[in-house]
Amino acid sequence: MSASGARDGASLLESLRAAMPPGVLLEDEAAAAPLLADHRHLYQGRALAIALPRSTAEVATLLAWCNERRIGVVPQGGNTGYCGGATPDESGMQLLVGLQRMRQVRAVDAANFSLTVEAGCTLAEVQQAAVAADRFFPLELGSAGSCQIGGNLATNAGGLNVLRFGMARALTLGVEAVLADGSVCSHLRALRKDNTGYDLVSLLVGSEGTLGIITAATLRLWPRLRATATAFVAVPDVAAAVALLARLRVAAGERVNSFELLPRSALELALRHIEGLADPLAAAHGWYVLCELSSFTEEPLADLLGQALGDALAAGLATDAALAANERQRAQLWRLRENVPEAQRRAGPSLKHDISVPIAALPGFVAEASAWVRAHVPAGMLVAYGHAGDGNLHFNISFPQETAAGQLAREEPVIRRAIHDLVAAHGGSFSAEHGIGRLKVGELERYAPPGTLAMMRAIKNALDPHGIMNPGKVLAAGGQGGETPGGH
Repeated sequence: MSASGARDGASLLESLRAAMPPGVLLEDEAAAAPLLADHRHLYQGRALAIALPRSTAEVATLLAWCNERRIGVVPQGGNTGYCGGATPDESGMQLLVGLQRMRQVRAVDAANFSLTVEAGCTLAEVQQAAVAADRFFPLELGSAGSCQIGGNLATNAGGLNVLRFGMARALTLGVEAVLADGSVCSHLRALRKDNTGYDLVSLLVGSEGTLGIITAATLRLWPRLRATATAFVAVPDVAAAVALLARLRVAAGERVNSFELLPRSALELALRHIEGLADPLAAAHGWYVLCELSSFTEEPLADLLGQALGDALAAGLATDAALAANERQRAQLWRLRENVPEAQRRAGPSLKHDISVPIAALPGFVAEASAWVRAHVPAGMLVAYGHAGDGNLHFNISFPQETAAGQLAREEPVIRRAIHDLVAAHGGSFSAEHGIGRLKVGELERYAPPGTLAMMRAIKNALDPHGIMNPGKVLAAGGQGGETPGGH
């Protein structure tokens, strides 16, 4: 920052202190430091200030102040995102707004199967509030203890139960949000049917803080799950996994809760780097599926799953299987899947791709993309795993620990382009559940149809004419209309 910029920053900071009640701004540099880097340490930002509001009214005051002065605003939840969407830029002239102090459960309506919570509640706290009402909230992420529901909605989070319950947008009945000018859009009605004009709730969910800051939400609940059955299944290949999914859905209907695909490479990483894990099967296999059935009533799901897997073994769609006999075994099976990201991190650097294709296209895509990786990235190990039940794979490439960062930086653009082009050729998406953030702005510009981009920009310009909301995220800076505040 230049000397004049520093003077301007100091003056703005004094004005902001005067506009806000005591304690809203985080003045402790040590406490602030972790909030200025993203979860994967791809970006290191600076901020004019960090605000931790305690109410929707304080968020409104902050945004009105920023809008008047054309100061960029970066909303942040639990800072667990993968695309740099909650990190300020390097200018030191953007306001970071964290929601962690807004953690009230405002209402629980068990009869209506809904609850209303503030954006700073962690996902685990929302799940616990549902359990306390003898209800179930199905969003399930590995970061449940630290990610916040506001961030989950802002990124339209996916997770392990999308196959049955849908993504975060499908779990949301209403939202309260503060728009760029400080006005509050309160739409927290717990209605299943509300056909009064544009669907503003769906517009705000998934907007990654570029249209406003979600401060509270009314969420859908389900009855508490009373029966589950879980199995770890070896399959000959991805095509067999897709065929097995179809069989399970025919046999069990909507009871199919999760269907996760794992290659041998992912299993070996978890076994090697995470303590306390064991291979559930006696022999090694090329591909595995972790599948789970669940029910809202007591019923013999283990028998149903066992019969379906027996039929799959007879048909050659599975080669071995282990069914969890109790909750401890079930938890162990899920630990294998949930620890793959951590195991990959411990093993060395990796290039990550969060892609989705139609489920029927998974075998063809995996075959083509795997062949390309073998031919063009001999130093890398492919780890393609994830939510096959909804067509979403984390198509990652792991490299040895000693791989130089410069080498990865040189190879990454070529690898990304080849994989994302193959995804597009198979009718898929380069961003299945992690959003766009800062990381994938260029990819959206490349792959989105021009008409889609034009509509997105028109919406952005209408709700945020000065471009203060999370500038440089989702849409390219300069393509949003108005100024490019906060150093962009």
